[in-house]
Amino acid sequence: MSSDYKFNSKLENFEDSPLWNYHIMVPTSIAIDIKKEKIRRVIACLNEDLTFHCALMSDGKGGSFIMLNKEIRSKLGLEHGSNVQVELKKDSSKYGMDMPEEFSSALSFDEDVSLLFHQLTPGKQRSLIHLVAKNKLSETRIKKALVIMDYLKNSSGKLDFKELNEAFKHSNRV
Repeated sequence: MSSDYKFNSKLENFEDSPLWNYHIMVPTSIAIDIKKEKIRRVIACLNEDLTFHCALMSDGKGGSFIMLNKEIRSKLGLEHGSNVQVELKKDSSKYGMDMPEEFSSALSFDEDVSLLFHQLTPGKQRSLIHLVAKNKLSETRIKKALVIMDYLKNSSGKLDFKELNEAFKHSNRV
């Protein structure tokens, strides 16, 4: 991965926050540079091994960090205090993450649902893309994409994740 920024950090934990947990801090000079360039999303490569799409988050005290979920920490064998080599580059993708082919194809078949999807906020679009992309089997990704599309059509594009979860449960019973 060609990178715009390289630095080393440590896996830390915001112990006083129920919302944010494990993360790596981004050096202030790099965070300022990224913000000055109006870069909203980045592609991070950790320990020259794992690459993923993410955003720099503010800690509310002038610092910036990248959250690392359990899956990422497990894949890299990271524990609290582990050293992490970080490479960041601007994310130029349309959605701030890779769109699964199954979801893209499904949306291309229904212009009305595609319009409803593209009227959602970028964050909600990414959430729906993630719901499809996290599945390993293509058949499961197709099924999830179709449930999402049906849900968006029936809800006129109003997204309620509790209702969508019920739609997934219902589709599994059928």
